[in-house]
Amino acid sequence: MNICRDSETISTGDGVVEVKGWVQDIRNLGGISFIVLRDRHGTIQITLPKKKIDPELFEKLTTLPRESVVSVVGEVKSSDQTELGLELIPLSFELYSKADVPLPMGVVDKVNVEMDTRLNNRFMDLRKPEIRAIFEIKSMMLELLNEAMANNGFSQVSTPKLVESGAEGGATLFELDYFGKPAYLAQSPQLYKQMLMSTGLDRIYEIGPAFRAERSNTNRHVTEFISFDGEMSWISSQSDIMKMIENIIDRILKGLKEKGKKQLAILGKEISVPPVPYPVLTYSECLRMLEKAGMKLNEGDDLGTEGEKLIGDLMSEKGHELYWIHEYPEVEKPFYIMEKEGTPYSFSFDLDYKGQEISSGGQREHRYDKLVERMKKKGMDTESFGFYLDAFKYGMPPHGGWGIGIERMLVKMLDLQNIREAILFPRDLSRLSP
Repeated sequence: MNICRDSETISTGDGVVEVKGWVQDIRNLGGISFIVLRDRHGTIQITLPKKKIDPELFEKLTTLPRESVVSVVGEVKSSDQTELGLELIPLSFELYSKADVPLPMGVVDKVNVEMDTRLNNRFMDLRKPEIRAIFEIKSMMLELLNEAMANNGFSQVSTPKLVESGAEGGATLFELDYFGKPAYLAQSPQLYKQMLMSTGLDRIYEIGPAFRAERSNTNRHVTEFISFDGEMSWISSQSDIMKMIENIIDRILKGLKEKGKKQLAILGKEISVPPVPYPVLTYSECLRMLEKAGMKLNEGDDLGTEGEKLIGDLMSEKGHELYWIHEYPEVEKPFYIMEKEGTPYSFSFDLDYKGQEISSGGQREHRYDKLVERMKKKGMDTESFGFYLDAFKYGMPPHGGWGIGIERMLVKMLDLQNIREAILFPRDLSRLSP
């Protein structure tokens, strides 16, 4: 609770203090009334013995609509009837903002509310401690991520989100008019972070928005999300990248387990920290596992949502929450992924978490001629990627990288049911407001 005097006064249960917050609940029991006042730190009980309180003060406080915002000055008293072990006897109050009635949704009411209602009234939804805890954990997650990257010698960068061409092209680009010519919202910083590998900035990362115009209205797809992208040079193989990701995720999970104890307790969740290195499966092994489990896929087929879930169940039975799937067919991977010469496969990987992909990456093709050849193989117009290809003409070290969906990782970590629960104001096929 935000106490506007020193915290020692409130903990010892004496003195006069000022508290500020939202009126969460009011209970009138004849000769005595109680108000529960809430802020981001918790709640405090304000006790109003009718015979000991100024009648006008009593009337004004006990008739406030729920969720009104007030400041209350009162005397602290010890109490074994409250969670804090104390209560406040009011002397005066100030009304900052009177809440309208009825409320669009409850804050502490034990009533299930539809997802659309929650998102339409997100300002109210976030007053719930268990909802707010998700975003406090998300904030800690990003803080730990920045620490991990700094400790591993990475520089943080920012790349354009208005671009002339997409990193992966296709129908998932949002097109817009840019002073009379077409432009697009960036799907990822892929092209730019590879270009930076030619500059001497040999370890970089970005945390920023990414946009996908996917017509998928599921609990795991949105059109705008936060992507954590990294790129590193002088690698010997894609294993170097995988080890780096393991190092980063291990630090995040351990850090949240310690720093997020309060929020995890509110959510009733525990974070497990799988040992590193994580198990490694090949794409072909996954096909065999699925076939054995009764799901037949042909070589080159996408594992799909159901395939990912089934692999997740099979790995969970073996005690593995995080695991790699690598050596995907090169035809299924973007042009910038390096082919595994002499095979139909590529130096690529996914990191799956409880049956869902949270990261994709791999070794990039750094050789100019091979890269152009691969782009033509994909039917791409190399002339429209001149700005990108120029960076490969004049000396490009071997490199690789990854992208991790921050919200996807958070969803699996906290076992949330819908990715929209991990985004303050989600964007999808039908939602552009608030």
